Amino acid sequence: MGKLAYSGKLLRELVDFARENKVYWIVPLALVLALAALIAVAGQGAAPFIYQLF
Repeated sequence: MGKLAYSGKLLRELVDFARENKVYWIVPLALVLALAALIAVAGQGAAPFIYQLF
């Protein structure tokens, strides 16, 4: 639960930073990078099964 709380705090600080400095383009960029990281982590578990198909 600690990592999840840390991630929420980090996201909140990022939004506060964007709001204070008026750099709203950072928020979608961070969300896209987080989604790419999630896909990469989820894809690692399926890699051994994909290789068996070929």
